[in-house]
This record gives sequence, C-alpha cells and structure tokens, in this order.
Amino acid sequence: MLGPVILAASRSDKMRKIVSAAPVTKPVVNRFIPGETVGQVIPIVTELTGKGLEVTLDVVGEDITTVEQSYAARDAYLELIDRLKDLGLGTRAEMSVKLSMFGQALEGGHELALANVRPVVEAAAAIGTTVTLDAEDHTTLDSMFAIHEELRKDFPQTGCVIQAYLFRTEEDARRLAANGSRVRIVKGAYKEPAEVAFQDKAEIDKAYVRILKILMEGQGYPMIGSHDPRLIAITQELARKAGRKLDEYEFQMLYGIRSEEHVRLAAEGHRMRVYTAYGTDWYGYFMRRLAEKPANLLFFVRSLITKN
Repeated sequence: MLGPVILAASRSDKMRKIVSAAPVTKPVVNRFIPGETVGQVIPIVTELTGKGLEVTLDVVGEDITTVEQSYAARDAYLELIDRLKDLGLGTRAEMSVKLSMFGQALEGGHELALANVRPVVEAAAAIGTTVTLDAEDHTTLDSMFAIHEELRKDFPQTGCVIQAYLFRTEEDARRLAANGSRVRIVKGAYKEPAEVAFQDKAEIDKAYVRILKILMEGQGYPMIGSHDPRLIAITQELARKAGRKLDEYEFQMLYGIRSEEHVRLAAEGHRMRVYTAYGTDWYGYFMRRLAEKPANLLFFVRSLITKN
C-alpha cells in the first residue's frame, strides 16, 4: 500500500527537498547509485565485469524542461560511450536510456527524442555494444515503441522494456518476440491507473509469467528484470522447456540489491547484467527503488532512525 504513496512523492518538489536535505540520505542513495560522474562509475564497471557480471548503465535524470537539457543528456551518454571504448567490453557493458530525458515530453518531443537518441545508438554500435530504451509511464509507450522500431532498421540489436502490470503488454510481447528484438521484462515502477494496469501484486506476478512464456517461446532475446527468487526459478524452467541455451537469455538486477545472487547466477553460467545508475539527478530513480520493494524502504527508514 505504501508503493503508490512513495511514487507520488517521487513527483513532489517538496518531498524532493526534504529527502535531499536529510543528512543520512546520501549514504543510503549510494547503495543504489554508486557515483555522480562517469569517472566515478567506470571503476564500478571494471569491478563488476571482473566478477563475471555484465552491466547496463543509466545516466539518471527525468522530467527535463528545455531542449538544452535534452542535448546535455545526449552528450552525457556520448561521454560515457567514449570512456567505455577504452575498456573494450563490447556488449558486456551496454546502456539504458529514458526518452523523457532526451526531450520526449517537450513540444515536438517524439522527433526530438529520436534525433537525440540516434547518435547515442550509433556511437554504442561503433564500440560493439548497444542501447535499451527504458519504459516509462503508459502515456509515453507508443512513442517509445515507434522510436524503437525506427532505430532497429539500422541497429537491430537495440532493446526495449515492457512492463508486466500494464494490460497492453501481452500484445506488445507477442509483437516484439516475433520480430526477434531484445526485450527486458519488468513488473513496472510507475503509478498507473486501474484503467490500464493491474493493481494487485498477485495479478501482476501472473501477468509477468504469462508474458515471460511468450518471450521464451518467441524469436527474441529475453532479458528478465527481477529479484524475485520464484520468478528466477520459473524463468529457468521456461527456458529449459523452450530449449534455450544459457546465452540465449539473461537476468538483470539492480545495483545494490541481492548482490550475492548476481554472482551466484553468473557462476552457474547465466548471463547476469547489473543495472547501474549514476548521476546527480538521482531523486526519481531512488524513490522508485523504495516503492518497488518494502525491504528497500525499511533499509532507508532504519538508516534515518539510526542516524538521528
């Protein structure tokens, strides 16, 4: 029940100021966001890949209000790609982008976001890696999927994200699985109305499994975004039934959550990718991490109580 409250707070400027000013916030944020600059996150990439893990990197920042900010977001990713080039990791280090950060919600936003993300996808391909388009709230998805389809004409390895709690997602999954796309499935972390999304956790879990089955039986490359041990076990069983090899799908988990499980899955031969965010505009990302799992909120609250 706290999830919707926290998600509402993620959009509140007043709550942003309160949380940002709390003296213990920064140490807790560091659990999920290991740096503010590309220079701080590159050693994290080296550390994770040295453990046999893979990474997807997200420069945090949403709800931009100017075209200039969208250009700055593009340039931040281009800087990241330039630094990754020296590591020579190929697809072991890819990127995740939110099109809102590239200007999707501004006037003429669809065309602006496409124009901004294309050079990032081109630069990623030039160093042997790729980009995944993150899903945001349901009002943005038609634009995101259209941009994804356009980018795949020249860069078919471009991935996208689907969210199990949305009613539309099973249909989206069938379309994407049929055309061989890279698809990350997550439960969903935005506050969505009952008209478009399941509200009950059990229903969301059931939808997740239905969609996962579609992806596993399709022609695409499933990327399973979950920390849930039960869903991980179901994934392994569905992959076995579909005759998929270990390199024909992957698990993805957030930096700072169940880190021991990351290493365990990699040691078993699975592709295990760690979603690693960095940057100064961390608030919205941080609040959604709290909303997704009660244990994350308890971790934060206990830190507040301990420090104050």
